[in-house]
Amino acid sequence: MDTMIELPAMRRSAELAPNTADADSRTVEVVWSAGARVRRATFFGEPYDEELSLDPAHVRLDRLNAGAPFLKVHELDTLDAVIGSVVPGSVRIENGRGIAQVRISERADVEPIWRDIQAGHIRAVSIGYQVHRFDVSKPDGGRELWRAVDWTPFEISAVPVGADPAAGFRAKGEHHDCVLHRRDAETSEGASPMTDKTTPAAPADDTTDTAATEEITMPDDKTGAAEAQTRAPETRSQPKAPDTEAIATRAREAERDRVSTIYDLAGRLNLERSFAEDLVKRGISVDESRRLILDQVAAKFDETRTFPHVSVPLGGRDERITRRDAVANALLHRYSPTLFQLEDAARQYRGMTLLELARESLGNAGVNTRGLSRDEVATRALHSTSDFPEILSAVTNKTLRQAYEAYPRTFMLFCRQVLATDFKAMHRVQLGEAPQLLEVGESGEFKRGTLGESKESYKVKTYGRVVAITRQTLINDDLDAFTRIPAMYGNSIAQLESDVVWGIITANPAMADGNALFHTTHKNLAGTGAALDVGSVGAARAAMAKQTGLDKKTVLNVRPAFLIVPASLELKAEQLVAQNLVPAATSSVVPQSIRTLAPISEPRLDAASETAWYLAASPNQIDTIEYAYLEGQQGAYIETRNGFDVDGVEIKCRLDFGAKAIDWRGLYKNPGA
Repeated sequence: MDTMIELPAMRRSAELAPNTADADSRTVEVVWSAGARVRRATFFGEPYDEELSLDPAHVRLDRLNAGAPFLKVHELDTLDAVIGSVVPGSVRIENGRGIAQVRISERADVEPIWRDIQAGHIRAVSIGYQVHRFDVSKPDGGRELWRAVDWTPFEISAVPVGADPAAGFRAKGEHHDCVLHRRDAETSEGASPMTDKTTPAAPADDTTDTAATEEITMPDDKTGAAEAQTRAPETRSQPKAPDTEAIATRAREAERDRVSTIYDLAGRLNLERSFAEDLVKRGISVDESRRLILDQVAAKFDETRTFPHVSVPLGGRDERITRRDAVANALLHRYSPTLFQLEDAARQYRGMTLLELARESLGNAGVNTRGLSRDEVATRALHSTSDFPEILSAVTNKTLRQAYEAYPRTFMLFCRQVLATDFKAMHRVQLGEAPQLLEVGESGEFKRGTLGESKESYKVKTYGRVVAITRQTLINDDLDAFTRIPAMYGNSIAQLESDVVWGIITANPAMADGNALFHTTHKNLAGTGAALDVGSVGAARAAMAKQTGLDKKTVLNVRPAFLIVPASLELKAEQLVAQNLVPAATSSVVPQSIRTLAPISEPRLDAASETAWYLAASPNQIDTIEYAYLEGQQGAYIETRNGFDVDGVEIKCRLDFGAKAIDWRGLYKNPGA
């Protein structure tokens, strides 16, 4: 039987081989999993054993192989926490072990960490992973075994102490064989004493309950030798050795359970590692640790973030989110069946009114709506913890975005987009050409040159409005308030962007040198207006090609890519650049260089002049007009909140946008005739 539960992302100790570090490529090898069993504990329940299957069919390696991050202590909130990345394509599974190469960053603040890794001072590595499916079994008399048969490792971290306190860096040293002989409870008394070559080892888990002999490999290092020497006298004590060893084994198991449970609970609740370490060092019991961890979670509730949850075993989405999206889809389909196709999950909500959906949302949130009036249902749905405000927000946002993206913005072809980090003035340096190379005679010296520059400045401005949707809207089932109004806002925002950019063309503003954008001094304005034809376009093209750098000498050879006309000249422009048959007269031939121009028709130009036309170069060749959005707020942005001044929901629509002509040499104007 499959059961769906929620689990956080988990962590496990991994092994790093410092002696595989390559100083030139700054790489080091990581054994990110060996699939060993680890004791896990539910917060209030019986502990269980977790085992990660390393069958290649059970592990999703895509995220690691795509260059997953190598983090500092599982920090997920800052870019500084990224100290390297997994080398793409290096992730593999060999002999039951997951192996990968990690490349360390060359940032100055990461250099001390890289040196400590090479020197072997940083010895703990941990992986973060998500389990999508467990196979659960329960051996007789033992704990449940949860075997992950579908799981995804997604990051590797360097940590001061590994998730398993006994884990550390693995060095590739020489190994020797050690025979381990396990005895069950019935043969423990009266058994022959161990030989000097026998080294007792703590059991890897609690599933070993029968006599068995197995060969294991132990690291041949000083630590291992010291531990063997320390334990050897215990194995040779004659009458009391079995009882003493059994007591010591139980004590070690109890301590391992205590430590692993504390670390596991603290990690799953995203508490600081130092908090768990303090509980371990102080010898706090598991029950007392649970109480202290709960207190810590309560104290940090407002600032603590937990790992994203995944559903087991199917890995599906949260039920609330799925239901919320389905309701939003049903409303969007009702608004425009052609734009928004009805999804299968939304069919159960088709035909329901806004008030019926509000009542449904309240019921899902545990609110009893029996006996409530229509007004009370509408009021509670808009001001409660139900999903209804979020559903309305999703509907308004999608309709606004759809209308915004559907509006034709013709300026984007010949303008360049950038992102502004703040609202301060942005200074764009108009670089001149590189200085001409001069001949260097025998035994001569190279002369220095300088780059000319001119500076243009502009900044992003904020535009916005707020509209309120009241409870009367729900009672009247007025869906247009949540769909058509945001759609009109999306259309209005796109129009505003076009107004700002095309306003630069029609207003002909002054540049940093004091002259207008189109000016005879800039050599981008025809002295006499001419009708749009082959001859006038050829003359404009030649003028752009002859544009010089800021030194007034270097020819830039700017080539136009776009023919910009008002709507009144759109047909003529299309005929001019169309593929023409062989004409009767040579003078009527339209050359290929003109037919390659892409026509752009913009009706905003008609208000200024129905005869003027323009040429524009590609922004990839030379700057023309630049437009900017605030970083993270590209295009239309909408947000909703429960109203305070109004009894309903307030929708705020905002645009952070700015534009400026950067270089006149990529633009040309002919007043027309």
